[in-house]
Amino acid sequence: MQHGKFGTAINCMDGRVQLPVINWMKSRYGLDFIDMVTEPGPDKMLSQGSPAQVESIKSRVLISVNAHGSETIVMTGHHDCAGNPVSKEEHIRQVKECVKILQSWKLPVKNILGVWINDSWTIEIIE
Repeated sequence: MQHGKFGTAINCMDGRVQLPVINWMKSRYGLDFIDMVTEPGPDKMLSQGSPAQVESIKSRVLISVNAHGSETIVMTGHHDCAGNPVSKEEHIRQVKECVKILQSWKLPVKNILGVWINDSWTIEIIE
């Protein structure tokens, strides 16, 4: 049984982006806990990865949604990503594609959105 409100972040394994994403999600959505699904360059992995890589991410998101009742999923891309060393514009394109993929899973959640973590380690919502 869960105690508190959960959200889910599909985030880079890079330690610099963990707390900015956790703190932003807690503040913006009034959450108590953030389940982290981490990968090196998760925006590339979900948008261009193998079926097995995509399924691995999906299985962990489903645990967060089904076991913890997460109602918010945030897909991230970030500045200076070693796992996906592409331009900001390419990250944003990939994150938008990831949001479409997440929406296609028809999860029982209220929010699915993409964000960019900039060179100041602050969150920018991707529209």
